[in-house]
Amino acid sequence: MRRVTELSLVSDREHYDDLVLRSMCRARVSLWIASATMKDVHIEAPVGTAARARGRYVSLVEQFVSLVRAGVEIRILHGAAPSRRLRASLAGATELGAPGFELRQCPRVHLKLVVVDGAAVYLGSANFTGAGLGAKGEGRRNFEMGVVVEDDVLLDAVQSRFDRIWSGRECGACKLRSICPKPLDQRDAPQAAVAAALPKRSRKPGTSTRSPGKRKRRSSKRAPLRS
Repeated sequence: MRRVTELSLVSDREHYDDLVLRSMCRARVSLWIASATMKDVHIEAPVGTAARARGRYVSLVEQFVSLVRAGVEIRILHGAAPSRRLRASLAGATELGAPGFELRQCPRVHLKLVVVDGAAVYLGSANFTGAGLGAKGEGRRNFEMGVVVEDDVLLDAVQSRFDRIWSGRECGACKLRSICPKPLDQRDAPQAAVAAALPKRSRKPGTSTRSPGKRKRRSSKRAPLRS
């Protein structure tokens, strides 16, 4: 696909300031994330809290809880199993579960993308880790680079691809099925890696009826990716 469109460049620390704090943490409708690896990313505590006054950093999982409470749908595709620390943070977040919050693992996922509210997409090199998303100190964070795009056609293409993997439509012909923790076309039970991290829920994963084509894209409340 060839498109002529506007884009914004995101580098290094800007992943933390622009992508995480100004975009992901301000999602209003949906947050879709894909990453090859996942670790427990820590961010500054919210402004106005005692934790912020003490200079504390909190797991991004706590922000996910706030987003889910506000009705935001969070979907995360990942290639490798979440880190031990992230699994512990997820296990402690008892409010997170399907259909509002789901993780699905596919060994072939090497995508690094974030789609916020179906209105803007980040495509780049950063994995869902503190070093990747710029949440480490100067001299410790990774060198990362990506672009942010708000083009309708590209957004539809990215979300369609994400949804195809998410729903298991790529599983039938997959040559790595034998090593997959739980093929995504078998949606009758949680995946092993996810089940170990998330509390039990009565609803089965994958029952959300929202499709990528029905995006609340024109809401005046949408926060921009960049200030």
